Amino acid sequence: MRELQRAGWIVPRKMFQTLYNYFWWDRLWLPVNLTWSDLEDQDGRVYAKASDLYITIPLAFLFLVVRHLFEIYVATPLAGLLNVKEKIRLKATPNPVLEKFYASSSKHPKQSDIEMLSKKSGCMVRQVERWFRRRRNQDRPSLLKKFREASWRFTFYLIAFIAGMAVIVDKPWFYDLKEVWKGYPIQTTLPSQYWYYMIELSFYWSLLFSIASDVKRKDFKEQIIHHVATIILISFSWFANYIRAGTLIMALHDSADYLLESAKMFNYAGWKNTCNNIFIVFAAIFIVTRLIILPFWIMHCTVVYPLDLYPPFFGYYFFNFMMVVLQSLHIFWAYLIIRMAHKFITGKVVEDERSDREETDNTEEEEVTKNGPLSNGHPVLNNNHRKTD
Repeated sequence: MRELQRAGWIVPRKMFQTLYNYFWWDRLWLPVNLTWSDLEDQDGRVYAKASDLYITIPLAFLFLVVRHLFEIYVATPLAGLLNVKEKIRLKATPNPVLEKFYASSSKHPKQSDIEMLSKKSGCMVRQVERWFRRRRNQDRPSLLKKFREASWRFTFYLIAFIAGMAVIVDKPWFYDLKEVWKGYPIQTTLPSQYWYYMIELSFYWSLLFSIASDVKRKDFKEQIIHHVATIILISFSWFANYIRAGTLIMALHDSADYLLESAKMFNYAGWKNTCNNIFIVFAAIFIVTRLIILPFWIMHCTVVYPLDLYPPFFGYYFFNFMMVVLQSLHIFWAYLIIRMAHKFITGKVVEDERSDREETDNTEEEEVTKNGPLSNGHPVLNNNHRKTD
């Protein structure tokens, strides 16, 4: 019996070892005639290792803790100073029939569903429609939640951009992209590069871990793809020693992101002119960095220059494929940004095209105006009786 049990353990271990060996096969990730043994630390030279990335998972959870504390003790008081005000939302009256349909079937019922629910609940069709509008609004994130999230991201992106520039500004490959591949892959890893990578990767892990609880926008799926692609790119560029190119790409991305988050903060605070001006600067930097510098300088560097040194291999194709995925997302977001910029130029209100707008109707607004203040989300009538739907 023990021999059978041992045999049962040996087979999966052999399969795992075989898959492990295939995954780390030199020919996949390194140029021809090079092996992982060539990248072992020696003679005082330190090289990137895949095992270095293990620390990013606990660091990601540390980021979540720091973010929680930041939102409570920094972002919330800042919201008060900037006079961030919540919009008054009318609450949906408790209704078990409608709530069950909302939770289990759909938040946006069809007309046939509304008529069916009207009969089941004993409410008029118009009342059912109003109930679903209010119920959806209740689930939307508050203005304070949006402000705190934008504040956290603004703080990180700004610090990361400054730190990233400090890491690369004195390096020769910042000025001459051909220097990126000089001596590749036998390029020693600097301590500044190590920490820049670990912090950036940990942050994107934390974004992926918190994406379910963060403010959901219309590009939710694209955001997931972006976070996954970014994590894969950073991880691969580390253990395949694409570090010089990786630092350039990370700093390039951070150069515009903090402007977008600051524009959001001022938008939530009601500083529309400041928001619009920052947004225009952000749009210009985004288009220049993501649609011009990244594809025509950085991607040219990662696609063309390596071929002067070695024939293409799987890692070369894999890295550049992920760059194409990232660039496709940039084109999608550039389209949204240009639409928003067009609204600004034509005098229309600028708001995040990805945002899920609150739903209102004129009837409710008139009721609030006529009947004065709200009590628990419901207008209070002059005769001291609460309005019923």
